[in-house]
Amino acid sequence: MTDAALSPADALAQLTFLVQKILEERSAAQGMSVVQGRMLGILRDRTPLMSELGARLGLDKSSISGLVDRAEKRGLVERFRSPDDGRAVQVRLTDEGRARATAGEAEFDAEASRLLAHLPEPERTTLVRLISRLLIAEAEESGFDIR
Repeated sequence: MTDAALSPADALAQLTFLVQKILEERSAAQGMSVVQGRMLGILRDRTPLMSELGARLGLDKSSISGLVDRAEKRGLVERFRSPDDGRAVQVRLTDEGRARATAGEAEFDAEASRLLAHLPEPERTTLVRLISRLLIAEAEESGFDIR
């Protein structure tokens, strides 16, 4: 294996394209779009307000409403009134949505492991540690929680 001489920007862009392709394939295998798959992933460990979910996905109010409407009709999510503010609406996974999210996560983990297997274990560990540091620094700078 030879080391390719990519610029940092090109290396990150190419990796992003590869990860996006994997996400598209895994979402399609679950019968969903990438945005639907990302939504289920976000909802695995939180019950955000609709507005928070929209912000995480980069969608405006009408787009997030349509996305949640479609997922709700498929039995993947449900809306409920916020206990903190009766005017606000939160979103959570249904049992079916949780099952789909869990299956999608397992499939993506397998693909990520396959991809990372090209690196020796010490380099995998270093790569994950460095990416984590970048994401945490960016989250602190932007004020956006990455988790």
